[in-house]
Amino acid sequence: MKTMAAMKKGPTKRYIGLVYISPWILGFLVFQLYPFISSFVYSFTDYSITNTPSYVGLKNYITMFTKDELFYKSLLVTIEYVLMSVPLKLAFALLVAVMLNVNLKFVNIFRTVYYLPSILGGSVAVAVLWKFLFAKDGFINRVIAAVHVPEIDWLGSPKIALFTIGLLTVWQFGSSMVLFLAGLKQIPAELYEAGTVDGASKVRMFFTITIPLLTPIIFFNLIMQMVNAFQDFTGPFVITNGGPLNSTYLYAMKLYDEGFKFFKMGYASALSWVLFLIILGFTALTFKSSASWTHYEDGGDF
Repeated sequence: MKTMAAMKKGPTKRYIGLVYISPWILGFLVFQLYPFISSFVYSFTDYSITNTPSYVGLKNYITMFTKDELFYKSLLVTIEYVLMSVPLKLAFALLVAVMLNVNLKFVNIFRTVYYLPSILGGSVAVAVLWKFLFAKDGFINRVIAAVHVPEIDWLGSPKIALFTIGLLTVWQFGSSMVLFLAGLKQIPAELYEAGTVDGASKVRMFFTITIPLLTPIIFFNLIMQMVNAFQDFTGPFVITNGGPLNSTYLYAMKLYDEGFKFFKMGYASALSWVLFLIILGFTALTFKSSASWTHYEDGGDF
């Protein structure tokens, strides 16, 4: 009797798991998979939301690569933005993680405080605050003027505007810092003790022990932050709206303008798929290169 009862309960338990994850499955199908597939279909159409999509073949892609100068401009600006902001963000996150990897009183409070920008950094309110901070008469210029340093046109100069909005991304280093901190906790203390006995300095141990053992986490953070940077939108849109002279006109802003400003949803869908392929290409190159610089404890590679 117990065996029959267990057999009856077995399938029920398996279906209970599906019930629990059904909200996620439904959300994935409706809000991720369907838009993903439909955008691919719309990329071959002339679709302006109010009109019925009409098939135009490769016209959107041909226009993009042969006639749209802003496409190349936004792509180059975005690549420059990624190559600038991502390494700075990871370096800053690692530096803060090393400083917080100590056993001090209230250190958990400091870790929480340093993580907060990652929660707040993507909001419109923070972007507006950043805009006021770096305005020509903003707080930053007032501080440097107090020490008799010439004021800087942070947001009005095409040469440094992209760097200024990139600082907002660098400021949101909390998620990467937490992962680096977890990785630092896993490094055996015996390795540092052996390095000290051999007379190695802390700087040398950092580059010969800490960095090699953190390469898997560096690799993961690099992939995640690179993907996010390619899609960055809120901060640049609110702070500079692509200016001055399109020097901060990121690819995501170009995509937004085509879809929601000019109502060219078909063209915007084509832009989104090109962005997807670009991110896929950069990710594949990073995976390919990781074999030469990423080291794992078991001696294998990814």
